[in-house]
Amino acid sequence: MSGMWLIGVDEAGRGPVLGPLVVSAFALPKDDVSLLVEAGVKDSKQLSPEKRDELFDWISTTAVERGWQYQVHKSSPASIDIAMSLETLNEHEVALFAHCVKRLQCQQSGGVLQLDACDVNAKRFGIKVGQKLRHWLDSGEWEIDSRHGADVLFPAVAAASIIAKVERDRAIEEIELEIGFPIGSGYTSDTTTKRSQTSFPIALEMGDR
Repeated sequence: MSGMWLIGVDEAGRGPVLGPLVVSAFALPKDDVSLLVEAGVKDSKQLSPEKRDELFDWISTTAVERGWQYQVHKSSPASIDIAMSLETLNEHEVALFAHCVKRLQCQQSGGVLQLDACDVNAKRFGIKVGQKLRHWLDSGEWEIDSRHGADVLFPAVAAASIIAKVERDRAIEEIELEIGFPIGSGYTSDTTTKRSQTSFPIALEMGDR
């Protein structure tokens, strides 16, 4: 494994009452970024559900062929509540971003860690993630670029956003199949979610991995 690598990290489902918060870290050689662009990889919010699924499958297949890597972590609302009894949501996401990056096996290559910042202070978010990754980052020459809207700016982060969003959507579908009832988007602004939250409290516990 040689050459500079890029790692993009993003999340989907921040602050849900049903369904998981999903964080994804996606890594590839810098020389392969053009393949993401050519395939149409962009911020998941700019894509239809069908296109997200299509690109997710393409990313998964191409990752095997070209040695790309990605890691995913899912936290249920119940797990988030437990974590937030000890820390803020921002601090919890810092820990999850670092957790996903640590599971990647490209630390000795060096490159740029591109983060879609969850903190209003993007630089502070990057510093905190870097502190949790100190030993991992020391294995190679890494820079951290933490920004708001990184999923729009950087194809590697866009790929991570697609992975996180599709994984979350599929987790929602699994919960619905298990309880036999639609739960909507998982946010309190969704009337279907509100009804599900009352009728099926077990759904609050589902989604960890």
